[in-house]
Amino acid sequence: MITRKRLAAGVCALLAALTAGVAFPAGAVAGEPTGEDAPKVNLVLDVSGSMRTRDIDGGTRMAAAKQAFNEVLDATPEEVRLGIRTLGADYAGDDRKTGCKDTAQLYPVGPLDRTEAKTAVATLAPTGWTPIGPALLKAADDLDGGNGSKRIVLISDGEDTCAPLDPCEVAREIAAKGIGLTIDTLGLVPNAKMRQQLSCIAEATGGTYTSVEHTDELTDRVNQLVDRAADPVVTPVATEGADACPKAPTLKSGLYTDREEFGQQRWYRVDVDPGQELRASVSVGADRAVNPSYGVLLRAVTVHGREIVRGEAAGNGRTDVISTGLRYPKAESDEEDTPAETVCLQVTNSFSVASGVKTSPGLPLELTVDVVDGPGRADDVASFGLGRGWWLLGALVLTGFLAGLLWGWLSRWRFAVWRTH
Repeated sequence: MITRKRLAAGVCALLAALTAGVAFPAGAVAGEPTGEDAPKVNLVLDVSGSMRTRDIDGGTRMAAAKQAFNEVLDATPEEVRLGIRTLGADYAGDDRKTGCKDTAQLYPVGPLDRTEAKTAVATLAPTGWTPIGPALLKAADDLDGGNGSKRIVLISDGEDTCAPLDPCEVAREIAAKGIGLTIDTLGLVPNAKMRQQLSCIAEATGGTYTSVEHTDELTDRVNQLVDRAADPVVTPVATEGADACPKAPTLKSGLYTDREEFGQQRWYRVDVDPGQELRASVSVGADRAVNPSYGVLLRAVTVHGREIVRGEAAGNGRTDVISTGLRYPKAESDEEDTPAETVCLQVTNSFSVASGVKTSPGLPLELTVDVVDGPGRADDVASFGLGRGWWLLGALVLTGFLAGLLWGWLSRWRFAVWRTH
């Protein structure tokens, strides 16, 4: 006789088995090495005397930075080689020459020992000068070697105090070396002069600048940047969109980069054969300070101007990148030798900046184009990520159906037992 406990256990076992099949499709191996060099991140923290200021959530800027660092260290992906460098942490005197050499490697770039790194961070106390330029030069040296992604994340609450070594020129020098290193900057409770300098540093290497006024904002942003370093590195192809579809470049499947001025339209063309599906997505990055409330629009349009499908997204200033995408399946044709359809892709943004912020060059744009066999073909379901989504949906529907049958059987059995008693 089947008891209620045994039947419930059977339901759980079936659900677990089906869930395991969904989570690990055939051929997937968790933790399989990619063969690429490990990504490297160097966190560069300003420990100058001004970090004693108490204006972040009722505490000091230094306390906010320490709390954020501890949470970031806990969340750092295992594959990331992370280091910490300080500036202004050791020299409290008035000698400018000595103060402008005050940068040190607090934790070397390498496999992360979270306890050791946290212990090192706990020893920091706001001390001296703000030698951003010298610290960036040393931080770049810390990341030397290997072909993986390299990223410096600079957190500061003030502009550099060691001119004439302009940190913006230092960033341009690093970018000119062609070592694939990105510098992202975060300004704690920034003023106009600091915002301008940190934005310039980030722009020089294709990085991002973010203003921070709360501890949770600092934690979230540093976590995003560390996670981004762990993303697979794909080399995009530079292209140049046109101001109208007839003049636009024709793109094949791939990843492309472009620049788009504020409020500008950029056009691209893609040929889609009958039975194929166009999948496109676009990301537009704010590589300088922008006004809140912005959006990006991606439209697929016929050569005659009729809109086929669109994707759009809006932002409110909490992220530096906004993305959207679309899909367009081209129906099969009964006629042989039916020509491909030319689809026009239009990218429009609604970013804006305050007076005094540079509007040139345009915003960095990344466009992904994928033309695949339509979703009705088996090879597409097996080979393309979005196709797998339909397989996953089907598996989940089947799981729910079977679970519903078993649960209904259990309910009817319990009702029958109740009536006999």
